[in-house]
This record gives sequence, structure tokens and C-alpha cells, in this order.
Amino acid sequence: MTVHAHLQKVKQEKGAGYFLLLDPDKMQAADIVELSGRAEECGVDAILVGSSILINSGFDELIKAIKDATQVPVIIFPGSTLQISKYADAILFLSLISGRNSDYLIGQQVRSAPIIKHIALETLSTGYMLINSGHYTSAEYMSTTHPIPRDKPDIAKATALAAQFLGMPYVYLEAGSGAKAPVPVKMIRDVVDYVDISVIVGGGIRKPEEARERVEAGASFIVTGNFFEEKKNHHLLREFSDAVHCGRSK
Repeated sequence: MTVHAHLQKVKQEKGAGYFLLLDPDKMQAADIVELSGRAEECGVDAILVGSSILINSGFDELIKAIKDATQVPVIIFPGSTLQISKYADAILFLSLISGRNSDYLIGQQVRSAPIIKHIALETLSTGYMLINSGHYTSAEYMSTTHPIPRDKPDIAKATALAAQFLGMPYVYLEAGSGAKAPVPVKMIRDVVDYVDISVIVGGGIRKPEEARERVEAGASFIVTGNFFEEKKNHHLLREFSDAVHCGRSK
């Protein structure tokens, strides 16, 4: 079964899926591998791995170690063409459709496509949309683009629909690493009601009830990352997973 087919099955059977994002620049490799194994036990549906910069080396080795520690799909969430590995199950093939920087719309994609083809890595074509979170995020700085204002759901709707018409099966509403506030519930609901593709939501989600609210608004997949970089929060993984999977009736 492809990763795409698996994710759609998760969405159908559980109402929504839960992804854990692990940043190699924010955690030690051993801690990432340990958390990956724990995540599977707690009901996480996929592991995302990626960083805005990738200061640390050994990306290939890290992906392989995560694969050895878990049976759930390991998906690369790339910040650049440096973050590609043959050991991953798939890669989010992102286009930053909320911005107007051609390098992140298509430039990085052109450079990475031949590599991805050569290693036969499954691609999950995704329209990536930065949403203002009240904080200047790493994604904004690195991409030199402006996020969609929180109070402009019509812009988000039109942008997501463009992703759908371009043939992308996923759109990712991203508040960003270190976001002060997650993507607004109203914006999620408006986008979900407007498009027919899977909506991923991440950034700034620090409480299980915040995850549940966004599933109830129609999100297909919820992503948490920064919150679980601190070991003191690891015991809440199961609570987040249950909140996502119980957030919408099947």
C-alpha cells in the first residue's frame, strides 16, 4: 500500500490522522529515535522529519534509525533539497503557494525532482500555506514570504482551491514553528467547506483540546512538533492522539 493510500485509510477509519513532526536541529538523534518508538505506541499515524535549516549532519542515518524504531510511515517534511533520503517512506513535495518566492514555488522542486525519481521516493504533492500566527517564524524568514493574515479566510480559501485545481491532493495550513497561536478554527472550517482535498493543520497546537477543535472544524490531519521537543510533555502523546482520533465522528 502506498503512503498516500494509507493516509486516506487512516482518515476514513479514524476521522482524522495525527502526525508527529521531529526536527533534527531541535533534538538529539537518540531522543528522536526513542520518541518515534513511543509515538507509535501512543497512536501516532505518521512521523514527519524535517528542519528549516538542517544544521546537523547525518540525515540519512537518522531516517534509517527512525525506520528501525517504528512501523508507521516516516515522511520527510523538507526545508530544502538537502533533506532527501532513500530510507524514508515518502516526502511531502511542497510548493509554498501562499508566497510569491519562485524558488519555493517551483525552484527547489525542480532541483529535487531528479533525485527523488532516482531513489524512487513516493511524493505527496502538497500546497503549503503559511498563516500568520502573531510571531515571525523560521518559515517566513527562510522563504522571505508573507503569511496569509489570520482574518482573511477568503484568501486562504482561494489559495487552497488553486492547489486543488493544480492537482495537489493535500493542502497544509501552517502557523509555523514557535507560533504564538494556531491556525484559526474558522479559517480551517471555511477552507474545508470550500475544497475537496485533505487539509493538514500544524503549528502552535499545544493542548489536546486545540487539536480536537481543529479536527471538529474538518481538518484531515493534525501536526504537532515543538511541544514535544521537551521530554516533560512526552506523556501527553496519547492524549493528543486520542483527541485527534475522537475529534470527529467516523
